[in-house]
Amino acid sequence: MVKSMLGRVSAQTYSFDQCFYPYSSDKFALSFLRDPNVVSSLRKTEAGAWVPLDKPIVSVAVEPVPCTKVSMELFDPIYSCGILRPSGHLVKCLHDVYPDYDELRQMLQEEDSEQYRVFGREERAELLFRLFKHLCVGGELCQYEDTIEPYISTTKKIYRDLISVQKDPETKKISVVSTVFKVCAYDESGRCYPGRREEDQTFAYLIVDPFKRHVTLFYHSYGVGTFTL
Repeated sequence: MVKSMLGRVSAQTYSFDQCFYPYSSDKFALSFLRDPNVVSSLRKTEAGAWVPLDKPIVSVAVEPVPCTKVSMELFDPIYSCGILRPSGHLVKCLHDVYPDYDELRQMLQEEDSEQYRVFGREERAELLFRLFKHLCVGGELCQYEDTIEPYISTTKKIYRDLISVQKDPETKKISVVSTVFKVCAYDESGRCYPGRREEDQTFAYLIVDPFKRHVTLFYHSYGVGTFTL
């Protein structure tokens, strides 16, 4: 999974010095992606190499991403819906295109499958679920895991690194303070970032901590990752 994304995934964190307002995320994203300090460090992958943007960004499209989960309970249904064996191994299944397929990826990708309804639209929209799906689907040449544990543990680690939380001093309840949105940027020729072509596994998320005034850009470009022996 993650190994197939190596060399094509990155997380960069920046500081900003103005107040952040979630209702103006589109303006924030455009200003961020046009800032000289960001532009100088911004890279995308083309033909397996990291390259800078060659033209100025003129507009952005922003999709708000719900980010409310503070535990992995979201994935509890996976353990009781027939996707897994009691050992935690994934149940294999036949597919017309993919020779090595399983019920997990069928649940994530096949809308007409019986397992797809295990998770509703709101749950699938959450950043936590999106990260899980990105990791499970992986890169272009992906050697899939036989058990669920690597997917769950890696999703948890990345999610905890990306988001910020706070505890209410009275109720002791933990909540997410980060604002997240998925971005797509355009230059004078059209779509340019995170990629020229639209692809589910090519993505760029901005995760904003409004209190620390930090923003993390989490990016991946679908393709053949870097493999090491």
